[in-house]
Amino acid sequence: MKQTLTSTLKTVVASATVLLASVSHAQTAAGDVKAGEAKAAMCIGCHGIPGYQNSFPEIHRVPMISGQSAGYISAALQAYRKGDRKHPTMRGIAGSLSDQDIADLAAFYSAHNAGVTAPEQPKAPPAAVAALLEKGACTSCHGANFSKPIDPSYPKIAGQHADYLFVALKSYNVQGNPYIGRANPIMGGITQQFSNAELKQIANYLATVQGELATKPQPRFR
Repeated sequence: MKQTLTSTLKTVVASATVLLASVSHAQTAAGDVKAGEAKAAMCIGCHGIPGYQNSFPEIHRVPMISGQSAGYISAALQAYRKGDRKHPTMRGIAGSLSDQDIADLAAFYSAHNAGVTAPEQPKAPPAAVAALLEKGACTSCHGANFSKPIDPSYPKIAGQHADYLFVALKSYNVQGNPYIGRANPIMGGITQQFSNAELKQIANYLATVQGELATKPQPRFR
């Protein structure tokens, strides 16, 4: 029965991915790395300082985005702008960006950790965590090494800060809050299977996996 449920979840995830990919690809503008660098002033105050912490909705390090896929950065900023992601600061910033601004910033940050490639095989998780990852079909979207998502609008998550991942995972379970939460039917269906303690176990493991993400200080912060 457990295997049947996992297989069904993988099928649903794959089908939804195909649908969402066709929409996201149609809406993606071509980005320019140099233009993105010039537009990143509003980003580097948080994402350009190693270890920088955000206090909302709880204290956690801001995510590493250098080396993240351009498709994901674009999708995330569009979600903040639309209100599907409800972080007030990020929504305010994203709301000031045009489609071209988003594409340029995505191009800049995706190329910002060039030359770093994650190993094909991640470090083995503890048995309990392996069971959680299988239950959530995590590799079905994020790749076997958690750095090769099957769709560019999905994030690389290997090596990402554990406290950020935990906050992000919990946010998919928030309903009806105007300031907190993420509206994503795929992730919402997955995270609702887990307790907060289990989500923390997943986040803690993923943070130990060698990935392609980094925080790259900008000149004014070096």
